[in-house]
Amino acid sequence: MNRDDQDAPGIPTAVAVSRSKWRMQLVWLVPLVAVLIAGWLAAQSIMQKGPTITISFSTGEGIEAGKTKIKFKNVDIGTIKSVELSDDHKTVLASAEMSRNASSMLVDDTRFWVVRPRISGGTVSGIGTLLSGSHIGMDVGTAQKARRDFVGLESPPVLASGAPGREFVLKSGNIGSLDIGSPVFFRRLQVGQIVSYALDPDGTGMTLHVFINAPYDKYVTNDTRFWHASGVDVTLDTTGVKVNTESLVSILIGGLAFENPPDTISKTEAEARHQYELFVDRAEAMKQHDAIIDKYVLDFKESVRGLTVGAPIDFRGIVIGEVSAIRTHFDPATKEFSIPVEVSIFPERLVASDDSGARSAITSSERKAIAEDLVKKGLRAQLRTASLLTGQLYIAIDFFPAAPKASVDWSVKTPQLPTVPGNLQGLQDSITSLVAKLNKIPFEGISQDLRKTLGDAGTLMNTINTDVAPEAKATLTAAREALTSANRALQSDSPLQQSTAETMRELSRTAASFRSLAEYLERHPEALLRGKTEDKQ
Repeated sequence: MNRDDQDAPGIPTAVAVSRSKWRMQLVWLVPLVAVLIAGWLAAQSIMQKGPTITISFSTGEGIEAGKTKIKFKNVDIGTIKSVELSDDHKTVLASAEMSRNASSMLVDDTRFWVVRPRISGGTVSGIGTLLSGSHIGMDVGTAQKARRDFVGLESPPVLASGAPGREFVLKSGNIGSLDIGSPVFFRRLQVGQIVSYALDPDGTGMTLHVFINAPYDKYVTNDTRFWHASGVDVTLDTTGVKVNTESLVSILIGGLAFENPPDTISKTEAEARHQYELFVDRAEAMKQHDAIIDKYVLDFKESVRGLTVGAPIDFRGIVIGEVSAIRTHFDPATKEFSIPVEVSIFPERLVASDDSGARSAITSSERKAIAEDLVKKGLRAQLRTASLLTGQLYIAIDFFPAAPKASVDWSVKTPQLPTVPGNLQGLQDSITSLVAKLNKIPFEGISQDLRKTLGDAGTLMNTINTDVAPEAKATLTAAREALTSANRALQSDSPLQQSTAETMRELSRTAASFRSLAEYLERHPEALLRGKTEDKQ
């Protein structure tokens, strides 16, 4: 364009402006925005990141770094980032990153465990992991103290935290066939389960923790009795054979049962973690547990085969005690053995209760005075057979007025009550006495005298055969002939019989003539003087 054109009117003139050295070029705006976004994302990531925890397991089975999830109520709340051995090589340490909202759940009693297929205590769990793979389960605790390192459980907990119900403590001599998860029954309805057990520090028993679900926990009172309901309970005692079981589940995996005694007066619910004794069976649990127990010793000279610890002490059909121990004693002075049987007597059972069911209290001195008076009246202990089938024995307490006089020595630690021989022992003594009397009979001398008598009888028989028998034979022959002749003479056709008949006929005619003469003389007595006159015609 020429100058004339530039000076032409209507065309603006360009003005040169100098560029500022601080002005940012537009090309750098995009990287800056990218940096800001990255920083914001990093900040967001840091803000959203939860705590890192460490879980110790006995084995790393089912745990993979970067893959294994931590779940609570089947929701992912963390991921295992690394798995390594501990410094002592005894455990596996799994490091996990948790989500930020899981921070409040990581408290002192929070529990972790590996979820995988399990069959234990009659229950099956973790079947879903067959397809999805193992994961780590979590149960939130109730403590307030935060925690970041945990020890994983070897098996899943039986109950989740916060489950409605109450936990109770049972003391037992042994665990039997029980296990964690074994059911607890109330009137054959499953109402709870065993949550844990442990051997006592002194090794003398077991401590079990059971959880009773609500609302059934209200039936557990201070007087509730727990007993083993595992398998089939076969009892052979003085009453015969008993078979009892709680349910098919208890037969297979064991279990417990509880109930209140029929005569329970208090219905107050027990506090959580109340401690109870675990009995062997229902019969033992439901026994009357007396507050007063008097110990005595019964000394028997006879065999106690068939008598067992726990055998009843019977007073006219009422059980007033039980056998607590059976021992053997040798007396060096007499060189004899005896069987001391220690028994527990419940004196409250001999006292009548009032209308409210309460029994009047008896002091120790009063019980001693009563026992002394009863012994003076003939109170004795005796072994008796409870069952001929089982051969078991029990101890009967009764009065024997003819028993020798006795008294009780209260100065010793365990006083001794007098005893009398049992029925079988009395029979054995009678048989022994009879045998002793029979042994005193001189059977040998009697045998010799009898043999001599039989010899004399033989000589007499020989004399009779040689001397008397021929004469007796002749006499018998003559007698037989006489009887034969008499028989012939008495025959109906014999001459003697005919003559006798004729004579009898003559005598009859003579008797008739005398009868006619007597009648005539009665009518004509003058005929004796004048003779018979002619009858007038």
